Amino acid sequence: MSGIIYLIGVVLSIIAVIDILKKPISLVGKIITAVLVLATSWIGLAVYYLYAKDRLTKWFK
Repeated sequence: MSGIIYLIGVVLSIIAVIDILKKPISLVGKIITAVLVLATSWIGLAVYYLYAKDRLTKWFK
């Protein structure tokens, strides 16, 4: 069961990083955001999808 949860987390992390790389922000902003999402696992994914996704372009102009 824990293997399935781990796999779901990996897939969602990959999708989040791809979404971050498509955003029209600076390269430094993309790297910082991607590293934070990958390093913080489920908490990072939740914060990204629930709060930061729509605000990234304003933060990293």
